[in-house]
Amino acid sequence: MRTQTKEMQAELTPQKAIEILVEGNKRFVNNLKANRNLLQQVNETSEGQHPFAIILSCIDSRTSAELIFDQGLGDIFSARIAGNIVNEDILGSMEFACKVAGSKLIVVLGHTRCGAIKGACDHVELGNLTGLVKKIEPSVNAVETEGAKNSSNAAFVEKVAEANVHRMLDEIQEKSSILRQMIEQGEIGIIGGMYDVETGAVDFYEHTFNKNGKLDEEFAGKH
Repeated sequence: MRTQTKEMQAELTPQKAIEILVEGNKRFVNNLKANRNLLQQVNETSEGQHPFAIILSCIDSRTSAELIFDQGLGDIFSARIAGNIVNEDILGSMEFACKVAGSKLIVVLGHTRCGAIKGACDHVELGNLTGLVKKIEPSVNAVETEGAKNSSNAAFVEKVAEANVHRMLDEIQEKSSILRQMIEQGEIGIIGGMYDVETGAVDFYEHTFNKNGKLDEEFAGKH
């Protein structure tokens, strides 16, 4: 597997970036890792990096983006925070990844059985965690359910996790004029997805794929 170069990055489209991640996740699920020399990649990226995507995911120990998408050194930027939420620092990191370093895709990746989501459902208060959890609570309030609106309701928790991904996709585009403009001009794409901690599979929400400010129908028809 070749190390990501500036030329390779420049040739990629947002759609192709997603396809690379989809194929990588298929390898992960089937326990088939791409043949790559990590030490060689250390040497080849020592002068610079050209990742094709930035992936916002949770700090959960089971959700390492490099592993679940079978990517090597220099392939992706990985931003991790409990509950895969967006704040000023995450937005700044995304702006660096896309505007400065040339990444072509933003992914917001939630996961099943998320502890941060469960904490938000239970309105947990604990030191600095309190403020983080409150950033997820609007997603909790947005989900309707016939059962209990707390972590004892597994179906409710998963619905909140999905709603949280969608809300973060919206917040990225609402709060960063730089990223919004790049999406509108077709320079980058943005998409949400969910990682299943039981199977290792990622379900991309193709209806959320945004390029030129709208769903890319061609991509949606392929997946």
